[in-house]
Amino acid sequence: MAQNTPSPDNSTYNEDSIRSLDWREHIRLRPGMYIGKLGDGSAQDDGIYVLVKEVVDNCIDEFVMGHGKRIEIKIEDHRVSIRDFGRGIPLGKVIDCVSKINTGAKYDSEAFKKSVGLNGVGTKAVNALSTHFSVKSTREGKSKVAEFHQGVLKNDLPIVDENAKNGTFVVFEPDNSIFKNYRFIPEYLEEQIWNYAFLNAGLTINYNGRNFFSNKGLYDLLMRKVNEESLRYPIIHLKGEDIEVAFSHTNDYGEDYYSFVNGQYTTQGGTHLAAFREAIVKTIRDFYGKSFDAADIRQSIAGAIAIKVQEPVFESQTKTKLGSQNISPDSDSPSVRHFINDFLRRELDNYLHKNPTVADAILKRILQSERERKEISGIKKIANERAKKASVHNKKLRDCRIHFDDNKGDEEVKRQTTIFITEGDSASGSLTKARNVQTQAVFSLRGKPLNCFNQTKKVVYENEEFNLLFHALNIEDGLDGLRFNRIVLATDADIDGMHIRLLMMTFFLHFFPDLVKKGHLHILETPLFRVRNKKETIYCYSEEEKQTATDKLGKQAEITRFKGLGEISPDEFGQFIDENMKLQPVILNKSTSISDLLTYYMGKNTRERQEFIIDNLKVEKDAVEDTNKIEVTVQGNLETA
Repeated sequence: MAQNTPSPDNSTYNEDSIRSLDWREHIRLRPGMYIGKLGDGSAQDDGIYVLVKEVVDNCIDEFVMGHGKRIEIKIEDHRVSIRDFGRGIPLGKVIDCVSKINTGAKYDSEAFKKSVGLNGVGTKAVNALSTHFSVKSTREGKSKVAEFHQGVLKNDLPIVDENAKNGTFVVFEPDNSIFKNYRFIPEYLEEQIWNYAFLNAGLTINYNGRNFFSNKGLYDLLMRKVNEESLRYPIIHLKGEDIEVAFSHTNDYGEDYYSFVNGQYTTQGGTHLAAFREAIVKTIRDFYGKSFDAADIRQSIAGAIAIKVQEPVFESQTKTKLGSQNISPDSDSPSVRHFINDFLRRELDNYLHKNPTVADAILKRILQSERERKEISGIKKIANERAKKASVHNKKLRDCRIHFDDNKGDEEVKRQTTIFITEGDSASGSLTKARNVQTQAVFSLRGKPLNCFNQTKKVVYENEEFNLLFHALNIEDGLDGLRFNRIVLATDADIDGMHIRLLMMTFFLHFFPDLVKKGHLHILETPLFRVRNKKETIYCYSEEEKQTATDKLGKQAEITRFKGLGEISPDEFGQFIDENMKLQPVILNKSTSISDLLTYYMGKNTRERQEFIIDNLKVEKDAVEDTNKIEVTVQGNLETA
């Protein structure tokens, strides 16, 4: 009689397979559940910025409750220090509040009715994901300090007398073993802090010695985000109980929105932003008594909305998207959608009746958008049909399996979706072989693309390459359907490669500026040199790194200068496009005028640009061939972080 033997699965799945993790272990094992993606700081939503946000959110909640009008933030290298002047954590609960999940005051909805954080996780996640975390609370002449390492309590100091203002002081350093090779980009931090200031009029935030302050809230936000010269009429700024909106039409293509809930920047929008866009269209149609196309009304709008709700329901711990809900937990309260529609229908309609000049300017902008749409409708139809046929056998696109706009799937994985835009078959061949087919796509350009500066949007449809690219990105009707979170320019490290990079940046800045403003456009950094001996290989991204590597490996080391991406083997390339790849985000500063920027770099050969090129010529000796060949490189680029 045959003996029954347990299957391998049953033999390995037993009581010993079941583990119970404590709060610290779970956060460190699954950080994405608490702070979204990790990243190295090259993207606005990378984890290190979420850590800063989680601590600052608690300070903001104190201000909203009427305690403390100043927050001090200092960030040097990897150390972050944040101090508020609120009430301070109750001294007997300091350790619990930063190290015990589901511990906090925000479960008492009377005390924190419209708080940003409600589940008592944020600061604990910061603690668990930091190599050093210390918290100091000062209340009524006494203070308490506790220090942690990766969430483990190291120093529990006794309560002492201290003559200082009330408040909470937190210092932390993100764990470099979790956030690999991270760095804080100042522009991202400044935008994050400005948003806090705009949403909390009267609050002063001091960041590295500089004060951030706003009097007019979202009006100030839009004035910072858009170029004043591009506004078609003065910004419409409307405020009500628990809601504030601001918007205007500009001369740019696309739509540009900023949305907030209880002071939280909802980068992925949600029900409140959808309702805002819908309400603008409905109110304007009713005001003029005409059924304008919604796209014509919203074309070129720059807008911002901030609402406050009780117990907000976000779609993730990082709170980047608001779910469907009512204004308060009361089942009889209006939905967010109806609340915003009612407010706009009443307040915007009144504003337009009182400001006929603005109403005329809006009508002119809508009619202009309508004319532009009709002018290219024939070309657009033909181009779309051509793109549809080409998409079946699009040789330019090597698509991936997961996309940013997928309805289902892991959010962190979708945020990793990337399309590399590269030049020529050799470079795209190496990229295609080395990429992750799940989340990385490759689009191959045919040499240098058209300089589209000062061109109309007809070019996007008439130029086959541009038409195929923007269909691959799925941005014809805005960013809602964007298929890749990161658009990466991967060009050769030579003059032609730099020129192609500039031409592609011109394309996006001119026709799809909101895509750049939202942080989707990046530049891939690949090594310029490979220095190696028989024991070790070092990849270098600058002359300085090459010299350091040469000093380390000795004068006999082999030095290879990479000029084209096609020269890098697929096996090597895989190291440069993995989860630790070096990306430089394209960032637009407040002082940057897109029109002036493109005119200077991509317009006719102006005297200013000639003088800049002459003043910045740099002569380099080609170290690879070790000959007298001279390579002239022009140092200059569009603004990157």
